[in-house]
Amino acid sequence: MEVGGLPVELWQLILSYLCLPDLGRCSLVCRAWYELVLSLDKTRWRQLCLGCIEHRHPNWPNQPGMEPQSWREAFKQHYLASKTWTKTTQDLESSNCLSLFRRRKGRRQLCVGASGEFSSLRAALAAASPYDRLVLLPGVHEEQSELLLKVPMEIVGQGKLGDVALVVSINQHCPTARLCNVVFMPARFTSVLYKTTSGYVQFDNCSFESGQLQIHAPGTCQVKFCTFKQSSIHLRSVALCILENCEFTGSENASVTVEGCPSSDRNWACKHLATLAKSCAVPVREPNPPSHPLAKRDGWGESLLRPVRTWKIVVGEERNSFLSALGAQALLGSAQEDMEFGENLWSAKEEEYPTLNSNSSDSNLCSNDEEDAQVVYKLSYQAHSLSHTLADISDSGLQSNRLHALQTDLKLKSLQQELQQDKEAQSLANSLQGCIIQQCLFRDGKGGIFIYSQGQAKLEGSIFRDLTYAVRCIQNSKVIMLRNDIHHCKASGIFLRLSAGGLIADNNIHSNCEAGVDIRKGANPLVLCNKIHSGLRSGIVVVGNGKGIIRSNQIYGNKEAGIYILYNGNPAVSGNHIFQGLAAGIAVNENGRGQITGNIICENQWGGVDIRHGGDPVLRNNLISYGYSDGVVVGKRGKGLIEGNAIYGNKGCGVWMMSSSLPHLINNQISHNSIYGVAVFCCEDDAGDYSSSQEGRESFQEEREGAGGENDLDIEEEYPAAQCNISVALVESNSISHNGAAGLHVKSSEALNIIANVIHANHDDGVAVLQSSQLTRIANNSISCNSRGGVLVEAECQVELRGNGIYENSSHGIVCKGEGIITENDIISNQRCGLQLLQAADMKVTKNRIQSFRDYGIALFDEAKGLVQENLIFQGRSKKSVLRPVSNAEDCIIEKNVLFTFKKRFDMECMLINPPARPHIEVGALGSCMVADGQNVSSITTKADRGCHNHRSIFCTIL
Repeated sequence: MEVGGLPVELWQLILSYLCLPDLGRCSLVCRAWYELVLSLDKTRWRQLCLGCIEHRHPNWPNQPGMEPQSWREAFKQHYLASKTWTKTTQDLESSNCLSLFRRRKGRRQLCVGASGEFSSLRAALAAASPYDRLVLLPGVHEEQSELLLKVPMEIVGQGKLGDVALVVSINQHCPTARLCNVVFMPARFTSVLYKTTSGYVQFDNCSFESGQLQIHAPGTCQVKFCTFKQSSIHLRSVALCILENCEFTGSENASVTVEGCPSSDRNWACKHLATLAKSCAVPVREPNPPSHPLAKRDGWGESLLRPVRTWKIVVGEERNSFLSALGAQALLGSAQEDMEFGENLWSAKEEEYPTLNSNSSDSNLCSNDEEDAQVVYKLSYQAHSLSHTLADISDSGLQSNRLHALQTDLKLKSLQQELQQDKEAQSLANSLQGCIIQQCLFRDGKGGIFIYSQGQAKLEGSIFRDLTYAVRCIQNSKVIMLRNDIHHCKASGIFLRLSAGGLIADNNIHSNCEAGVDIRKGANPLVLCNKIHSGLRSGIVVVGNGKGIIRSNQIYGNKEAGIYILYNGNPAVSGNHIFQGLAAGIAVNENGRGQITGNIICENQWGGVDIRHGGDPVLRNNLISYGYSDGVVVGKRGKGLIEGNAIYGNKGCGVWMMSSSLPHLINNQISHNSIYGVAVFCCEDDAGDYSSSQEGRESFQEEREGAGGENDLDIEEEYPAAQCNISVALVESNSISHNGAAGLHVKSSEALNIIANVIHANHDDGVAVLQSSQLTRIANNSISCNSRGGVLVEAECQVELRGNGIYENSSHGIVCKGEGIITENDIISNQRCGLQLLQAADMKVTKNRIQSFRDYGIALFDEAKGLVQENLIFQGRSKKSVLRPVSNAEDCIIEKNVLFTFKKRFDMECMLINPPARPHIEVGALGSCMVADGQNVSSITTKADRGCHNHRSIFCTIL
């Protein structure tokens, strides 16, 4: 009959009464009938799928309320899987299709029970032939001794699951068997419910209570739609097995134990199991948008570039690069006319000069007339060696573009992108060895999966909840975890140690009582594209020589550090988004190491990165922003290379470090932080409330005892800096700008080198040295446009200022109350004095070029003493040069200084030409500073200024 003869709805109603064989025949009539049969997907096919006692809902037990894409396809997959046990070696040469539907010769159905042909299972087994079907009638079937399966057969319980109970222990000695719709309970004499050492066994829709399945190689198994109540599976050296859509509850130990390397001795079923595993693989999740809170505001780019504080930055005119012979003669003539200035210096008492106050500010003193005059007397300094960096940070639009570019570069990658770029990860994701666990539920027990002694397991789309631990992988074993949910574990969610490895990718790991992922003792996994959040401790812990690659994860909302590295842990951490942690974003303690590169670390309650107690990481090219405390904290005995990071918009300091630490802070952009750009303190009390609780409360006793053990040599090879003897903290080549307080705040009891930094437009002094019991070297820096002075040195501090350019600060260029050397600096266009020596200052001031627009070039007060010699002082509008105290003339030597007055506009354009404006930095000179001690830093600074004759300016040499 033609399909068009009746309405489609009526056909669907008629066909809904057909059984499975009749539906198959109807679909073969023609294409129209085939499509009509397919249209019954949500009606008849759904009824057939849910009505079969051998199957359950396709998404049981994890999502029983979610319908599959096709009920017919789900029913087909269940049916084909249920026939795997019949595909023994005898049938491999015949057609796969025929082997499914062909009835075996002589196959019988035997009933076992009170009203059946056999009263006991043992009697039925004795009478059964190969591939017979044994139907167990409702009731309890108990045997007093172990049963042996010697021929292939199928054992099926009649009725609903739970109607048939087997109280027995079965030992399989045949090539294949299938058991379905049966409840297994342990016999009195053993807890082993079922055991096979060679054959294949298939369990469909069974329940196991208070017992154990044992599968030993070359035996294997397929377990589907089964329930394990206080029961477990032990797999020993199994080449390949599948656990699918099973539920494990109340286990007293691990629910699944995988022991031993997968055997190379594969039985006949492995080929079919591999095909099934590929067809039933959990589909790849579509990448979710980052759950970072900032992403909710018009995307990452907009959120990172939220409105920030702005300051008006005045950039002077470009210098005239052309210097003619006539111009040089004019300069020389002007200088010679002023030689008569000689030794005739201003002398005055302090009370005669009341307007000079080291703490005063003149931001409101500049009138319009003075602005015009300032242009006349202004020296061009924009051509120094760090001018390109200064131009970049002065351009807010360029900064915004760079932040956008950085955000794009650090965009979180999806798992597909990671697998395309990482062949090792791709190989692991596609591997099919050992135990394959798909869409299972593990809950309310002690352990989920335990893998040891070179075992291997692959977990896909499963849920682990309310366990002591989800996965424990040790002793050179390997675990592949894809798209699982792991939460509310009483200890760590995933635990790896003793050289374990594998791939942990695209999992949702949250709300665990200990770490989400715990890596120890040489374990070296790939941890990719996971969400690790809301933990009661740390997100990831790497301890005791643990390694691993941690990449492209979202780690947020954990109570302790997002990633915690200690006791020689040495992971590679890159491309992660670590945010909204209740402690530090990344903490490196107790000799922890690690390569931490290209991460976004933001909105954490404590430091974005916290380094203490021998922690020695490489922190490179990260965006550390919007933290509720400091960007980077280097605490007691912290070390590390901190290079190329953008440390931006934190509510504390950009970088906070203790003077006992030895970090190398190189080439970072440290800007728009609420307090200091970089702060160095003697002890934690100096910086406020940085309590020791910040270090976390993790318990790592076994790692503490074994730290520095088996893998020390490997660590040194991977991290060459570990072999260097670093003796002085180094702050080099950083851009420190637009911070809420001083750019660089020093209160140190140890030596410190501050080399080749751009310190610009901060809301206090550029550099403030409040305590320095050992020498602080400040060399080759550009210090400009800060809201107060350029450099402040308090009493009893030891400093060396050499080769710096100190320009256009709103107060004095340098205020010094301590002792040391100020040599070969350009101190130009500051609003107050160029250099002010106060109290008991004892400084050697030589070979500087100094200009103040409205005040003295050099002013000495109180009991200041020392040597002021061979300085070139450019006249400002005030016509003042040097203020000298009368009371201590014998202790203060002022000689051989030169006053330079302007005669023409051309003079002003050429003042800082030869040598050019400072700082002077040769290409390649900065890299050597990374490993320099105090003496080497001085030599490098000297090398940078070799363009001068005997370290003098050309003016001083001529005159």
